[in-house]
Amino acid sequence: MSLAGQYLVLQLLIVLAVLVAVVAISLAQSAATFERTEGRRALLAAEALGSNPTVRALLPEAEPRVGSALPAVAESVRTVSGSSQVALAKLDTTVVASSDPSLLGQPLPLGESQVLEGRAWTGVLPGSSGAVLSAHVPVLNDSGKVIGVASVSRNYPSTIERLGDAVPNLLTYLGVASVLGVAGSLLLSRRVKRQTLGMEPREITGLVENREAMLQGLKEGVVALDPHERITVANESARRLLGLPPDCVGKKLRSLHVDPALKTVLTREQSDPDQLVLVGERLVVMNRVALRSHGRDIGSVTTLRDRTELSSLESELGATKTVTDTLRAQAHEFANQLHVISGLIQIGEYDSVVQFVNGATVDRTRLNDDVTSRIQDPALAALLIAKASLATERGVELKLDPKSALPRVNEELSRDLTTVVGNLVDNAFDAVTGLPGASVQVLVVHSDDEVTVTVRDNGPGVPSGSAEDIFRQGFSTKEPGTGDARGFGLALSRVICRRSGGDLGFSNDHGAVFTATFSKNDSDISKGAHHL
Repeated sequence: MSLAGQYLVLQLLIVLAVLVAVVAISLAQSAATFERTEGRRALLAAEALGSNPTVRALLPEAEPRVGSALPAVAESVRTVSGSSQVALAKLDTTVVASSDPSLLGQPLPLGESQVLEGRAWTGVLPGSSGAVLSAHVPVLNDSGKVIGVASVSRNYPSTIERLGDAVPNLLTYLGVASVLGVAGSLLLSRRVKRQTLGMEPREITGLVENREAMLQGLKEGVVALDPHERITVANESARRLLGLPPDCVGKKLRSLHVDPALKTVLTREQSDPDQLVLVGERLVVMNRVALRSHGRDIGSVTTLRDRTELSSLESELGATKTVTDTLRAQAHEFANQLHVISGLIQIGEYDSVVQFVNGATVDRTRLNDDVTSRIQDPALAALLIAKASLATERGVELKLDPKSALPRVNEELSRDLTTVVGNLVDNAFDAVTGLPGASVQVLVVHSDDEVTVTVRDNGPGVPSGSAEDIFRQGFSTKEPGTGDARGFGLALSRVICRRSGGDLGFSNDHGAVFTATFSKNDSDISKGAHHL
């Protein structure tokens, strides 16, 4: 059934219910009106009959079916008043005169009447052909003593009769209500359909069901806010990424104790798409879109994607690219060295050739042996060797602390180490490049429970007042380049350390000192030792 049809049926049911109520009220009102009006008339007729001198004189000695004076007076009163029944009864309630011959000699029905106590009464009593409205008046003698009862009754109209009297008005009410109901249903239906974009209830239901299925099926998080910063939509992925409670829908952000930085991203205009935000220990990409309808603000929708693993892979890829670039530089260096050797041979300087080759070999071997003898994990050793070549190109001295020692570790810990060490060393290079005597020192040690990496430089250190900001997403002391997304290296490194159960901290000691710790278990070493 269409929306208009449903409203029409509903209105007609309401009209029918109102009509039934009106009928019931009309019947009750007609009964009350009949009892009030006709009861007064019956009481006046009974008082006239009871005060008649003939009745007062003859009633004490009267007998049923004896004499005609009392029946004549009673019939005269009945005819004049238009009543249905008239009866005269003695003090013992025996009827001695009545318009109904079946009552002669029978007790007069009194019901709740207190007429024998000298009080007039009107009320409904059962009759031979249905209910009757009766009026009882005491008949008094000259001394004021009760000597009998005068009763005047009128037939009580049946429900059908009273309903018949009300039908013309009820039909009018029904007609007017039906016209108003139909017109109201059509107007209401048109208004509702305009507000629901012309969709029927089943279409709206299907749309809501499909929307919920789609939102809950998305891997990406979706959060919608109204203009008052109240959450209207939050799928399971969004609640998991942002740490929102299951009943967050319908609540305002300030009542959910959302981090101020996260609240800022969710509620303010976003100049660039895909804004990176650190939520807890996860790196989340957030894209906020403001919603407007008919020129008014109706809220916003923010999509969220977890980029923690992707950022880790990007850092690893960057480290791999650095190694590749360094190898290319070394290949170019080796080519130059071969050209020198070739020239020396051509001019016959054989002793110089031997001296030159020995010098190049000793420098390269010393570097490789220095790193691989202390760092047995291939990935981290390769990274440090590559960074050493990069340091030479940038005029920085990279030192591996002689106390460094690390056996081969498993793949996951090795990946985390190369990512964090690569970020810390690159930051140290940026801090000291161009300074006289620039140097960076790396210390890698391990114990049964953890691996500790310390990267120290002799640069200016971390600016005062930035202690709480250096690990915040988007914070950077470097000038942003074109297309750069700076300020996430340290934030991501801390996420990686904390994910493994460790942490990343810093201090200033004649330069910046960053210390990263990684928790490990026995399998982190034993798995690596198996491959030695």
